[in-house]
Amino acid sequence: MDKFGYTISKERQIDYDSNNRGVASYIFEKEPSFRLCIECGGCSATCTTASFTDFSLRELNILIKRGENDQVRQNLKKCMLCGKCTLVCPRGVNTRNIVVLAIKAFQKSDNYEI
Repeated sequence: MDKFGYTISKERQIDYDSNNRGVASYIFEKEPSFRLCIECGGCSATCTTASFTDFSLRELNILIKRGENDQVRQNLKKCMLCGKCTLVCPRGVNTRNIVVLAIKAFQKSDNYEI
């Protein structure tokens, strides 16, 4: 049977209501500057880890806010906590602290639900 040049794509919308935003809430509470992040990518552009791996702090921030915690958990371990991202942020977001708080949030969630 001919496909006529098209196929039905899998649904790609994100169901934000089903995502657990507990990690994001924890970070917003402890680090208010997280709300200032405009996802400009300056942090990712200067990241030493990103030069050698597929780590992106910009993507990490977006995923945390969306509540897509499985991907965040896998990538957090790659950060070397050097702080270069914090130095270049035009909005003054303490990105290094966000990574540390995310790690703490996941450690807490392993014991109980955030």
